[in-house]
Amino acid sequence: MNKRGCSGASDLGSNAQSGSLDRRSLLKMTAGGTAGISLAGCLSSYESITGASDDEETITIGMLAPEPESDFVGRSMAQAAAVAVDELNENGGIDGTEVELAVGDTNGSPLEARRQYQRLILEEGADVTIGMFASEALVNIMDDIAEQETIHLTAGAATQIASRRVHEEYDRYKYHFRVGPTNDVDLGRAQINFMNDIATDIGWESIAVLAEDYPWADEPWRIYQDQLADTPVDVVMDERYPPATNDFSEMYDDVAEAGADAVFISTAHTGTDALLDWSYPNRPDSQPQPQPFAFGGIHVPMQIPTYYEDTNGACRYGLGYSAATEESEITEVTPQFVDRYHDAFDSYPQDMGYYTYDSVALFAEAVERTGTTETDELISELEGIEYTGATGTVKFYDTDHAHAHDRVYDVDDDSTVGIYFQWQENDDGEGVREVIWPESYATSEYVTPPWLADG
Repeated sequence: MNKRGCSGASDLGSNAQSGSLDRRSLLKMTAGGTAGISLAGCLSSYESITGASDDEETITIGMLAPEPESDFVGRSMAQAAAVAVDELNENGGIDGTEVELAVGDTNGSPLEARRQYQRLILEEGADVTIGMFASEALVNIMDDIAEQETIHLTAGAATQIASRRVHEEYDRYKYHFRVGPTNDVDLGRAQINFMNDIATDIGWESIAVLAEDYPWADEPWRIYQDQLADTPVDVVMDERYPPATNDFSEMYDDVAEAGADAVFISTAHTGTDALLDWSYPNRPDSQPQPQPFAFGGIHVPMQIPTYYEDTNGACRYGLGYSAATEESEITEVTPQFVDRYHDAFDSYPQDMGYYTYDSVALFAEAVERTGTTETDELISELEGIEYTGATGTVKFYDTDHAHAHDRVYDVDDDSTVGIYFQWQENDDGEGVREVIWPESYATSEYVTPPWLADG
């Protein structure tokens, strides 16, 4: 596979920088992985197939994504859908029918998400809708999905509220399935799995658990409180910090005083501030001293393939959790998708792009198997399906499960648990996201930050 790394500005082995980092500009680009980040690629591939056709002999995929023309996450979702649709049409469409893509910009807003959902269904004639990054936006369209009786495959939002509604009011909400990511409860379980399996092996014998106080982190936090004590690691500090936090210096002083080997963080909106206060805390001094502990966890900005370049290498040695990376081979489909995406857009997909690609392919598989786009038949097919995609094995919890129609998380099946990666630097000075866990997918071993290894 032809892999192109993201170049870093400097060697952060000692975290010395050749100049000060323009932190505010960086935060505008990267905070939470959802602010506007320009992608050095073209949109022509999906713009050319966006919009419904007057020809009834088409199948229309409705794609819901946040700001796909400017936001890296939204753009990755829309472009991944375009790759999947192009691939289908090159192979005769879905069951011999041409496929078209209609993109709705949710603008990161629950109200706009609902308006775009209705437009895709009522004006564009979508046969299925896919996507939806923000959990609050997904919740806001659940009743619309029920009223339109049209299958929606979530690729982005993690809230268990959607699956709980399917479980509690199946006949009304049975149209919702979550292809990825795992729901917020299983997201927390995945972190516990990581702690049990590898944390002490990489030197994380004691941790400080930090999580931003946003609703998406509520369930992972609950899981941490209930289960971390049963793992081999010692929790020496835990804190839910306010959403407006942009200075972690005092918090990190407490972490250092507690003697934590690592900060184990759950962050989306505040991720870049948290990272820079770890790796580059006393900027703009020319010789900043990194914090005396390792850093990683659920960190949405680190899922952005250009993050090493965007942060001048400040994310080096940080750990992140994801569905896949450009370095990984979860299944044989993973590198095939990555190569096609890179050929089309000269970039790599963010986490939600992998789930989006699998959502389109999964819908196509269900139609091919049943020979129809009739909703009830497709629901029955999806409820029993086991599909191998770019993100691994996709299958759904039964209707009697509390998380009905959510993607199954199975601790005994590595293809369902996601991966932990570490930002490392290759011999050419390029940043790469190397998989370090699970071992079955590892592309590299964990590298201890040199200022800790020398201690």
